[in-house]
This record gives sequence, C-alpha cells and structure tokens, in this order.
Amino acid sequence: MSGRKAQAARNDELILKAARAVFTADPGAPIAAVAERAGVGISALYRRYASKEDLLRKLCLDGLELYIAVSEKALDDQGDPWEAFAGYMRGIVDADSSSLTIKLAGTFQPTPELGAAAARASELATRIHARAVAAGVLRPDVTTADIALLFEQMASVKLGDEERTGQLRHRYLALLLDALRRPASHAALPGPAPEDAELSARWVP
Repeated sequence: MSGRKAQAARNDELILKAARAVFTADPGAPIAAVAERAGVGISALYRRYASKEDLLRKLCLDGLELYIAVSEKALDDQGDPWEAFAGYMRGIVDADSSSLTIKLAGTFQPTPELGAAAARASELATRIHARAVAAGVLRPDVTTADIALLFEQMASVKLGDEERTGQLRHRYLALLLDALRRPASHAALPGPAPEDAELSARWVP
C-alpha cells in the first residue's frame, strides 16, 4: 500500500480497537471518546465512519465474521466429535464476540448485511450443536440458545489484564465443558484459581 493508504489502514485498526474497548465498557459513550483513545483526530474517524451507529455496525459485523470463521473451522474438523465441539467453544470464547452482544444489542439499527451474517452464524451454531448431539458427545437437553448464553457468561468474566481474563475464562469454560459432555469428563482445570485479593481489588477506585 502507499504511505497514505497504509496510514489509513493503521488508523482504522486503532479506531476499531479503541471503539471495542470504549463501547463494551460504556455503550453510551460519545464517539469522541473513541478518537481520544485511538489517538486520532475526530475528523479522521468521521472520514471512515459517518456516525456512531456506523461504527457499532462495523464492530458487530467483524464480531459475527469472526464467529463464522471459528464455526466453519469446527465443522471442517472431521476428527474426534467432542474435540471438534470443545474446540469450537474455546474458539468462540477467545473471539469474545459475546462481549459485543452483551453491551451493544439493541443500541443501533441492524442492516441487512448484519442480518445475513447473524443468520449464517445461527445456522452454523445449529449444525455444530446437532452434530455433537448426534455423535452422542453432547447432552441432548442442552440447546443452542443455552450455549449462546453460556458464551455470554464467559464474556462477563473480566478480572485483571487481558491475559488474566483469558486464563479465568478458560478455567470456567473447562467446568462448563465437563457439565456439557456426555458421558461426563473431569479434566484438570486450566489456569490458577482467582485469589481473594484479585476480587477485592475491583472495589478500589
């Protein structure tokens, strides 16, 4: 890319990263807070996104596309049925698209493009669920909606920095996977358990 195009691409990456951090913390935050966090001028932001809603739509579309990519990879896995399902669960937790659902659902008007991506994501989730149930590795009384809400529960786990949050999410995901598996498995939990000091630190302003 030319120097100007490369700079525009870098700015876009900074804007989207900042927007995700700002709006998942406070969906009502002004778009100026995104520019400030990204370290770009407000004019540079508006050249790329004409409104806050445009920026929110882009964030959610990126999240859906990542969800779709993880899901398609899981469906392509023709190995052990449980490992394919568990890999899907881990991949979605790492993608963290559910953080966007929790904070941004209902805050903007979706476009047909978003609707199509959401339908594709739902179709893939249904196929992954059905395949695991048919293989006898997933509890048949667990629905795709159950799993969607479990993803949101995992996304609500936030403690310390990004690395620590990831450790804890995978720790609790391991517990969930044990509960979902048929027959039950009791693998060792990954990552160290949270400490009292970590929990109490959240209350310090």
